[in-house]
Formats: sequence, C-alpha cells, structure tokens
Amino acid sequence: MEVSVDRSLCEANEVCVAVAPEVFELDEDEELRIIQPNPAAEDVERVSQAVASCPKNALLMAE
Repeated sequence: MEVSVDRSLCEANEVCVAVAPEVFELDEDEELRIIQPNPAAEDVERVSQAVASCPKNALLMAE
C-alpha cells in the first residue's frame, strides 16, 4: 500500500497526524509530510482511518 497527499486539497489540519503520527507529520512550514509513504502492515488500519478522517479528502491510498 502507498499513501499520498493531494497538496491542492490539504489544509494541514493535523487530523491524520493525530490518527497515525508514525506515518504523517507537519513540517516547519506547516505542510503535511508523509514519513512512511509505504506504511508497515501493522499501521495500515490507522492509515486507513486517517484517510477516511481527512475533512478535505486530500489523502489517497493505493495498493
């Protein structure tokens, strides 16, 4: 699985960071950074929750 962000939609509101901090973080410019674009199997459920929780639907998951 690979997770990505549509930067034109992302508002960096940190919902994904709160749900899966091992995969997402905000950088010093307050832009979303994906730490692990290919998350480990044990993180897939939290990443799926983060994608579903994004208020702007800016996160994408592909297998």
